Amino acid sequence: MSFTDTRARDLRRPFAVDLVGIDNYTRAFADPIFRKSMLNTAYFVVVGVPLTLALALAAAIALDKGITKLRGLFRLGFYTPVITSIVAVAVVWRFLLQQEFGLINTVLGWVGIEGPNWLGDPHWAMPGLILMAAWRNFGTAMIIFLAGLQAVPWMLHEAAAIDGAGAWQRFRHITLPLLRPTLLFVSVTTGIGYLQFFEEPFVMTNGGPLNSTISMSMYTYRQFGFGNYGYAASMSYIIFVIIAVVTAIQFRLLRDNT
Repeated sequence: MSFTDTRARDLRRPFAVDLVGIDNYTRAFADPIFRKSMLNTAYFVVVGVPLTLALALAAAIALDKGITKLRGLFRLGFYTPVITSIVAVAVVWRFLLQQEFGLINTVLGWVGIEGPNWLGDPHWAMPGLILMAAWRNFGTAMIIFLAGLQAVPWMLHEAAAIDGAGAWQRFRHITLPLLRPTLLFVSVTTGIGYLQFFEEPFVMTNGGPLNSTISMSMYTYRQFGFGNYGYAASMSYIIFVIIAVVTAIQFRLLRDNT
């Protein structure tokens, strides 16, 4: 389909479809909105994935070492956003991100900072979506990190402590290397999900303001909705290739070379 000019009207006349070669692909890369969506998606992934993994790892370490009372309750609380409907999450975060009466700007005002118009400013709309996405998705990575942390032999930490290694040195030279397979899995799955992000802009901003939050998946969805099936199919394959390339890079950087 991506090599044809298939449109909605061709569903009744399938033999009227013509082969157009790579025209849909060249048209996609020449489309300024699609290029904008590619930049938005890259921004979302480059900032959102490390932030999500950092929050997840911090929460996992806290549950593994720091939090001793009501550990199960905290684990449930951290994981609850993952299983919560995106519509419910969006409604709550719309109130949180309101410019005048939102909780986030209210808290910023307590310390003398005038909060921005999170969802109405092209410069702040994407950071607002990233905050929501990181809060909603770090629970899954946290559970996986927690399992990885509990698999690290305590004897190694004990031996390193006897040799004079501090907490940061033990974390850097023992915990992180042994977490490498876990980190690879979590970064790949999170990266794939974030490269396809759709619900956040669709529910929260509808791609605005000024297309500052439109994603590749959302723009492809719109083209299918407009009946441009061949054009949308080419965009879908572009997304697939980008996901494959990014995943290969992650495997190259994070795989265990021992």
